Amino acid sequence: MGCVYAVPKEELPVPNRAITPRETSFIEKMKKTGKNIVVFYGSQTGTAEEFANRLSKDAQRYGMRGTVADPEEYDMSELSRLSEIDNSIAVFCMATYGEGDPTDNAQDFYDWLQEADDDLSGVNFTVFGLGNKTYEHYNAMGKYVDKRLQQLGAKRIFDLGMGDDDGNLEEDFVSWREQFWPAVCEHFGVEATGDESSIRQYELVVHTDINMNKVYTGEMGRLKSFETQKMPFDAKNPFLGTVTANRKLNKGGSRHLMHLELDISASKIRYDSGDHVAVYPINDTTLVNKIGEILNVDLDTVISLNNLDEESNKKHPFPCPTSYRTALTHYLDITNPPRTNVLYELSQYATDPKDQETLRKMASSATEGKSHYQTWVLEAKRNILAVLQDMPSLRPPIDHLCELLPRLQARYYSIASSSKVHSNSVHICAVVVEYETKTGRTNKGVATNWLKNKVPTDNGHKSMVPLFVRKSQFRLPFKASTPVIMIGPGTGIAPFMGFIQERAWLKQQGKEVGETVLYYGCRHRNEDFLYQEELEQFEKDGVLTQLNVAFSRDQAEKVYVQHLLKKNKENLWKLIHTDNAHIYICGDARNMARDVQNTFYEIASELGSMTHTQAVDYVKKLMTKGRYSQDVWS
Repeated sequence: MGCVYAVPKEELPVPNRAITPRETSFIEKMKKTGKNIVVFYGSQTGTAEEFANRLSKDAQRYGMRGTVADPEEYDMSELSRLSEIDNSIAVFCMATYGEGDPTDNAQDFYDWLQEADDDLSGVNFTVFGLGNKTYEHYNAMGKYVDKRLQQLGAKRIFDLGMGDDDGNLEEDFVSWREQFWPAVCEHFGVEATGDESSIRQYELVVHTDINMNKVYTGEMGRLKSFETQKMPFDAKNPFLGTVTANRKLNKGGSRHLMHLELDISASKIRYDSGDHVAVYPINDTTLVNKIGEILNVDLDTVISLNNLDEESNKKHPFPCPTSYRTALTHYLDITNPPRTNVLYELSQYATDPKDQETLRKMASSATEGKSHYQTWVLEAKRNILAVLQDMPSLRPPIDHLCELLPRLQARYYSIASSSKVHSNSVHICAVVVEYETKTGRTNKGVATNWLKNKVPTDNGHKSMVPLFVRKSQFRLPFKASTPVIMIGPGTGIAPFMGFIQERAWLKQQGKEVGETVLYYGCRHRNEDFLYQEELEQFEKDGVLTQLNVAFSRDQAEKVYVQHLLKKNKENLWKLIHTDNAHIYICGDARNMARDVQNTFYEIASELGSMTHTQAVDYVKKLMTKGRYSQDVWS
């Protein structure tokens, strides 16, 4: 699907009451509530927040009391005061976003760490980083926080943990956590209470007689925000964009590649080429209804889940009051395989002891259990419905299930247009995700299948998509005369449609525009050559100085973009080494981006007469100077 940053899947916090000045002190709050463990999270898509919650809950099993904190909501310079609390520890679950960047909610904390000269001696800490090995800057944020806290004098009481989302993030976290707690016990001289029972975080309130105007129906923040839209628009207050175009891009083949246009004229949203548009999708109603049926629940029951910790800033796991139907449709992730903690907490409801044991084993660090979780849940791609269907004895109360499931995330797509040409709309290029699992079920991508059905007018009604724009570092050079080399196979073409439109516009304005070179790849010329007519027209008009297309399956030997790069190595080396061209790569991180990078190493070695080590260094320097940019996903 369109260019999206692959970060460990995460959640956007539910806005709650405004924080009064006294609440910006997490130290005062911990003293007031008798907490001695604070778990901070840097989270873009919710996983780090989810892990933080699990660690905070764990604390109770060790006779300690934990609290979870969003660094954005607190004055982090108070960290030096943590030693005022006996047996205290600060845990940091930090995800790395994009090209080694902090997540949005950890940006201020990161800036503070860089400037800080505070004395943190007496402060105990540990860090668990969430990253992805297919990226250049693997776990950069976790490593930085770990190193910097130690430099400021804090005491690391357990080693930095690193989770790899390209491997098995859940297993990495569970293994680290299993060793972390014994280290904490040893450090503080405490023992586990042996209490392995489930600890509820929220209590259920059923509303039998409520004014329906007070009930959330899918809004992210303010009640009725979709009926009366108010600026500014962001993750907590998305704009409802109208779908003005939705067309299939490919002429053949079994896949469905699509181009959508969303009207943002009434939003005052501004974007630059290379930015991302985030959309909030909704789950398939068939899946939602099946969960209701299997748990024998009236999904239209209106409920609230209220935090049992009254001092917590997070009053509910999702906007409340709402109905189970709305929660399962708009707010909860019901399609990803459930994490081990969900299976563990649900195990108590299995009436068959064998099922109970299986669920607990999968959540343990035992080799057999980890292996069973890997095959039965992850490789089989079983979502929560499939788990319930394949374990007839497991019928948990729906409110506990709703408490445990992670939040449904916004999906990010590289914008496939330039605001210089399309100031009132953002364009999306994506491939519809649909595949068969090992259990014979058909799994469908939440966002792409939902977007596929968003036609401009549906029975006379406009199709609307909740969206916001996220700024990116993926930018055209400041000088229009600087040459650009763009490499983007498949839907990786998305941001380059914006770049090329912008270069065409600059040319029309009479600006001197440097060489604009595109390397694109697809399977077959006659099937999935996306935007073929537009690209060929740009070439004809002299906007695209080179249009190089690799058709991987039109001949016996597979041809990919990196093969075309090698073929044109002299021209590329001149553009890069002599003409100071900027290189842009968009698409698959695991294979394509790595192969392309290796190709540039080879070109630099051969034509720049460098050793491999020097060539790697040369490309790294280009990255540092902002001349080698990637917008990739895995």
